[in-house]
Amino acid sequence: MSTPVGPVEEQYQTVTGAGPAPVNVAEYERYAKDNLPRNAFGYYASGSNDMITLRENRAAYTRLRLLPRILVDVTNVEMKTTILGDPVNFPICLAPTAMQKMATPEGELATSRAAARHGTLMTLSSWSTTALEEVADAAPDGLRWFQLYVYKDRVVTLDLVKRAERAGYKAFAVTVDTPILGRREGDIKNRFSLPSHLTMGNFTSLGGDMAGGTKAAGASGSGLASYVSSLIDRSLTWDDIAWLRRNTSCKIVVKGVMTPEDAIASVNHGVDGIWVSNHGARQLDTTPATIEVLHDIVKAVRGKVEVYIDGGITRGTDVMKALCLGATAVFVGRPYVWGLAHSGEEGCYDVINLLKEELKLAMALSGIAKLEDLNPKLVRHAMAFQSRL
Repeated sequence: MSTPVGPVEEQYQTVTGAGPAPVNVAEYERYAKDNLPRNAFGYYASGSNDMITLRENRAAYTRLRLLPRILVDVTNVEMKTTILGDPVNFPICLAPTAMQKMATPEGELATSRAAARHGTLMTLSSWSTTALEEVADAAPDGLRWFQLYVYKDRVVTLDLVKRAERAGYKAFAVTVDTPILGRREGDIKNRFSLPSHLTMGNFTSLGGDMAGGTKAAGASGSGLASYVSSLIDRSLTWDDIAWLRRNTSCKIVVKGVMTPEDAIASVNHGVDGIWVSNHGARQLDTTPATIEVLHDIVKAVRGKVEVYIDGGITRGTDVMKALCLGATAVFVGRPYVWGLAHSGEEGCYDVINLLKEELKLAMALSGIAKLEDLNPKLVRHAMAFQSRL
């Protein structure tokens, strides 16, 4: 039996016999670190350069304080909401994470089923190790978006778009912060490559570099860096968002917005949603934490589009802080991957459930019975208190 992780002293067994049952996201991460191959864990866990933004994404939440209200009836805490008009049971959604079969054999199929069981939204990565049609078939009633990288070959990009439409994906989350891959030194040290038995599932029929281009580290030391350099279009502009709009009836979300100026530009170019993201701190290091820029972006768009956020969210209190500051919903990536690494679909389901129940508890303890009552007055930066001492 594995040694318990974190502060847990008791020995627990999951139903799958995968070892001690974690009781929070940090414990799931510790299990993944101890059990995943270094190539896989390093890819999932690392940020770029000195990983300053990676640490700040998390630390920024710890600097925010919640101000609870009292004597409010919280017998029933309601967390149901809508995202671009589609209902979800709570505003915690699954961000796109690539190559999930490195974490568990079923990969994205397990994630799709876990999200559908919870009645929340899953976003599938272009770089899934499972074809997008198979992911849709795994949970036919599930709500799904497709994360879109724009390839130099627009025929390849358009094929992805049309396939996703036919498979019932409701929106495209267009990643706009990756003209070039950030310098991820963990991947360079590990000479990251996709394991030989796996492929980029959405490109299997194309073969060649499209399907297996991440298998060789190449001159960059990272198979993924070589893949992005050779295939992803670094000339992407607002004109390409207009091109996508002309070629799809699905809704469009711009993923990678970090400034009010770009948020306003997104609105002016007719997008349906803005996703505040620094790519999990894997692109440009020393950018602000996403929670630090969220409120200014929300104020800039003035309610014209929905605003989402990812990065550093590991507790229900983090979710609540982001919702207070104006996010329609939050997206988590690494946490559910740690769940997949622990016990596949059940681990993924449990991580989402932990965050959901922690959010519900935080709302109740703050005197909030429904999402619409969350507001910026419930959150204050720690320095506001220190300055008074």
